Amino acid sequence: MRSTRIAITAAMLGAITLPVLSATTASAAPAAAPTALATSCYDLPPLPYEVHTAAVTIRSKATSNSTALGILYRSHKFTVHKKSGNWLYITDRTTGVKGWVSGTYVYRDVRMCLD
Repeated sequence: MRSTRIAITAAMLGAITLPVLSATTASAAPAAAPTALATSCYDLPPLPYEVHTAAVTIRSKATSNSTALGILYRSHKFTVHKKSGNWLYITDRTTGVKGWVSGTYVYRDVRMCLD
């Protein structure tokens, strides 16, 4: 009885492994290299500016004591026109307000290159 179980188990294993051993490997044409690949990490465009807090005050001048013109929320789209020290002159495209925001709260993330 025991030898019958061994023979059946061996036959089942052989039936399972036979197709695996006899299968041919698939061949494919070599993948084409992407054409828009940067040659270096430093060739990539800079990351976009983002609001890194819930909201930041848009001011009339590049100082925290100047008149508040509006609020730039994280969800708003905006354009950066120029930079002065740690301040950015922006246009909030969601509301149309133009003014200065602190670079403490609005900045680009950085990329680390491991070349």
